[in-house]
Amino acid sequence: MVYDVILIGGGVVGAAVARYLSRYRGSFLLLERNEDLCTGTSKANSGIVHAGFDCKPGALKARCNVAGSRMMADLARELDFPYRRNGSLVLCFDPADRPKLEALKAQGERNGVEGLELLTGDQARALEPNLSKACAAALHAPAGAIVCPFGLTYALAENAAGNGVAFRFDTPVTGLTRQGDRWQVETPRGSFETRAVVNAAGVYAAEIHNWVSKETLRITPRRGQYLLLDREAGGHIDHTIFQLPGPLGKGVLVTPTVHGNLLLGPTAEEIDDFEGVDTTAAGLETVARRAAQSVERLPLRSVITAFAGLRAHESGGDFVLGEPEDAPGFFDCAGIESPGLSSAPAIGLWMAERLQARLNLPENPDFNPNRRGILDPRSLPFAERQALIAADPAYGRIICRCEEISEGEIRDAIRRGARSLDGVKRRTRAGMGRCQGGFCAPRVMELLAEAGIDPLTKSGGQSWLLAGPKGEEALHGTP
Repeated sequence: MVYDVILIGGGVVGAAVARYLSRYRGSFLLLERNEDLCTGTSKANSGIVHAGFDCKPGALKARCNVAGSRMMADLARELDFPYRRNGSLVLCFDPADRPKLEALKAQGERNGVEGLELLTGDQARALEPNLSKACAAALHAPAGAIVCPFGLTYALAENAAGNGVAFRFDTPVTGLTRQGDRWQVETPRGSFETRAVVNAAGVYAAEIHNWVSKETLRITPRRGQYLLLDREAGGHIDHTIFQLPGPLGKGVLVTPTVHGNLLLGPTAEEIDDFEGVDTTAAGLETVARRAAQSVERLPLRSVITAFAGLRAHESGGDFVLGEPEDAPGFFDCAGIESPGLSSAPAIGLWMAERLQARLNLPENPDFNPNRRGILDPRSLPFAERQALIAADPAYGRIICRCEEISEGEIRDAIRRGARSLDGVKRRTRAGMGRCQGGFCAPRVMELLAEAGIDPLTKSGGQSWLLAGPKGEEALHGTP
């Protein structure tokens, strides 16, 4: 079989391209090296929909950020994922830095960001009483928002799958060769032939690009460490709180999440390890200290976990989108660091339109733009929730007590493609609460096993959870 398009990478950008590509009729396949979607950069970020004021005017980052931000509310309604426009504040602590805020406002206005306003420190504290008393001025961006990065990625991918896109997991791409007007895509699970390739491989996108083009790219992993606080701390602030950006990005922020937690971070550390998502005592201390400069009385005793993610920083400093001149039919989505999450819908639409023009793909008359997420019984009126439980008692059996996640939700997540403990967690939040899975993990594992998932892992690969006859087979590779 010859595919029209093969997409490499199952993060938010790959999923967005797949979703918008499914508006056209063709044969499309997404290859992901891990066991599930959203296992790389997309799973460990701030969950911020940036307004777009801090990107250089004219840059791809600026254009995609503003366009993606404007698309997000409608997309959330179509695809049923959590999204909230909470607004953002950029703080300065020295009155002498107010011109920097004015420059940021002017830059945002050139980018097309609406509603920007400069506030005095007192005006900012009127919006956010827990802001630092040292805040001298702030830039208010009402268009800033928050989103669940897992929810966005899964929503895009599920909608793409519902419209005909195929997915293969545990399928890393190991080589690409051009054969006439087609590409041969090599993997350990066989080779695939396609008319076009989309490279959305995150921190590995430069490596894949450099296989096929002499116009080389260089990506440096930039690690960001975070602290996540319990939901009891979620109301400490309402806006996303930034400090004036520096050379390595937007700095440490303080933000609520769409699920009611409080998130602090990230650091910005350039490292050599493309899998370096470990946290450090020094890094987390930096997060706590820098966050406390912006927001007073931070309830740091409510920290329930720490994590780190990698951003794909390309040496040119901007997104890399489109076809290299010497690799026709190969399309890059590379260097997608912040504001990549905000930009993903715009990147997906932009790329799909270019693929359609390149391949002359017809419209898909059966395209369905809508998708329903996993049912949340807590969102239902009491009588409807009781009726749901009467019809399916699994929705009345609470597995995750911290987040009040039912067996019915977990079973639905597994039907939708969760194949590991983390896959269930990202889809349902089972294990994301105060105890971090200490009570619910054994029952979630049982439900995965009942669904035929074997071996049982935390996050795919060799992250086995159980030892035993089948565990030994997985460990030693015996048949």
